[in-house]
Amino acid sequence: MINEAKPLEPDWVSLPGDTIAEIMEEAGWSQRDLAGRLGYSEKHLSLLINGDATITRDTAQRLERVLGGSVDFWLNLEANYQRDKARIEAQTRCHDWVGWLEQFPVKFLMDHGMLKECRLTQNNKSGVVDELLRFFRVATPDEWQSQYAELQLSFRRSQRVEYPIGLVSAWLRMGEHGAERLGDLPKYNARRFERALAEVRGLTRSPADEFSGEMRRLLAEAGVRLVFVPAVPRSHVSGVARWLALTKPLIQLSLLGKTNDKFWFTFFHEAAHILLHGKGSGAKESIYLDDPNSGRSEGDQEHEANQWAADYLIPQEYAAELSTLKARRDIVAFAEKLSLHPGIVVGRLQHEGIIPFSQFNELKQRLDFKAAWPC
Repeated sequence: MINEAKPLEPDWVSLPGDTIAEIMEEAGWSQRDLAGRLGYSEKHLSLLINGDATITRDTAQRLERVLGGSVDFWLNLEANYQRDKARIEAQTRCHDWVGWLEQFPVKFLMDHGMLKECRLTQNNKSGVVDELLRFFRVATPDEWQSQYAELQLSFRRSQRVEYPIGLVSAWLRMGEHGAERLGDLPKYNARRFERALAEVRGLTRSPADEFSGEMRRLLAEAGVRLVFVPAVPRSHVSGVARWLALTKPLIQLSLLGKTNDKFWFTFFHEAAHILLHGKGSGAKESIYLDDPNSGRSEGDQEHEANQWAADYLIPQEYAAELSTLKARRDIVAFAEKLSLHPGIVVGRLQHEGIIPFSQFNELKQRLDFKAAWPC
């Protein structure tokens, strides 16, 4: 069922001054008469009637004595007027910002529960703007620009590609949302993280619905937040390592139906960024964006993370043996010896050109985390 973005609300406001004018007319008083009874100038009374002066508690007490009604009655009229006035002004501003929506995956965010679902009609778009600002936790598009668009200065790209900032910022914010759901964790501890990674490596042969929760638990004990987030189409990002604060590292992986060789390599690649590149001036302001499907990596830190991940999965002392693996049974036996899923070995062999990309893909495991979001 599709709901409207906002409950139906009037696009007009009720002025407290209308009530003042009605009672004044019923009493047969002129504006001068009422101003004299209230102890105000005619100009100030005119400002009250036209909504340009606020009904304060003192004003409410004067109106109670002269026109009747309670102090709370007059204060509530003023409060409702200010509320409705602010709402309409906000709607007008949001209407002016409708063009800002075009860079974001609005339908995708609705489909994944980040925005209220509605039809993207012209009438609804201003409400969607308001929803999107709430999603990003910013007051206006200007604040989004400073908080998210300017994150591009912190991006450390694995490939020479221009990331569509609207799509990437939405995906990053979904990761922040997932991290918030994890609650408070211990401060990051590098030694615990290293121990956790050793245990995680042992999960590579487990089904996805078993290892995902265990991975989160192990990393959480080391103070590392792990979230699986659906991939935003055309964002060119499927993994990120970043620091939400000085002691709050986050690894964020897409839920796009990856094969397990790519998934595990991406995970350990991001883990390498946390372990190796979280020190030094400005290191914790860096955001490492990665997509293993986008070609060869660039940059020293990316190469270092790639090598670390490759060696962690298949240690250097076994690397020479890879070139001898040409038969299915040899691959399976090699994987068993290293306590790895054979699909990871196949992916490594294909990447190094030892076997063609068309060979032994049946040994890979296709992962599907769609049911795991939000997590």
